[in-house]
Amino acid sequence: MGSSKTISGTPKVSRSSTANSSRNSHPSTQNSGEASVSLWTEALFAAELVLLHASPVFYGFGVPRGDGSGVIIIPGFLGTDAYLTELHAWLERIGYRPYFSGIGLNADCPNLLAKWRLNKTIEKALLETERKVHLIGHSLGGVLARAAAAQWSTDVASVTTLGAPFRGLVMHKAILRAAETVRMHIIEKHGRGVLPSCYTGRCTCDFLASLQRKIPRSVLETAVYTRNDGVVDWQCCITRNSKYDFEVAGTHIGMAFNPSVYTIIAERLAEAQCD
Repeated sequence: MGSSKTISGTPKVSRSSTANSSRNSHPSTQNSGEASVSLWTEALFAAELVLLHASPVFYGFGVPRGDGSGVIIIPGFLGTDAYLTELHAWLERIGYRPYFSGIGLNADCPNLLAKWRLNKTIEKALLETERKVHLIGHSLGGVLARAAAAQWSTDVASVTTLGAPFRGLVMHKAILRAAETVRMHIIEKHGRGVLPSCYTGRCTCDFLASLQRKIPRSVLETAVYTRNDGVVDWQCCITRNSKYDFEVAGTHIGMAFNPSVYTIIAERLAEAQCD
């Protein structure tokens, strides 16, 4: 394990020791299967929410101030923008202009969600702020964020993923079953509007093609993960480059409320350059 540090009285945060000589080896989204994780531990996310409200970080103390640039936040699988309200309010409090993704329920073809909804939000943020934007995605929302960062590379200053399995769909069996149910609904809803392999790592749509691209050096990349993840295999959530991987203590769900995660977000947003 790399060196760890205590930030603003919050739990310890560690840089990953899984360094890679290249900046960004290609994610392998075709990897899939059942992860040996304990879903019941995710109930502890409530403690992270309590700790967040007790942390000075939540009130803007001890973190870098924002520069008014746009930050788009994207919810995870089966989630909506509503559960990211705390993150949205905090980003505004520390000096950024946050935007909800506008994708609605994250339970549809990612390619269509990006084309019909997320791209419109990115365009709106670019128009209103007149500068590059930042993308932050939780879980599946992080996978969407990385794909968007590759597609909009000249307009994106940074991309931050929170427990996002962009290296493969290795997750708890209950989540795999839920994903298959969603996949069947997508096929029924859109018919020939989507590919037969939609919502799998074998799909050949623009979304997965974008996810396979290297994120350019101009985009500051951050991947936050926890080894205590009860939803996905944490090894699918890292870039394998210690410069961009940050480990925190906590749960998968709780990454949206974890004070250590908020500290990392503030520091990485401040580090990114917005034109």
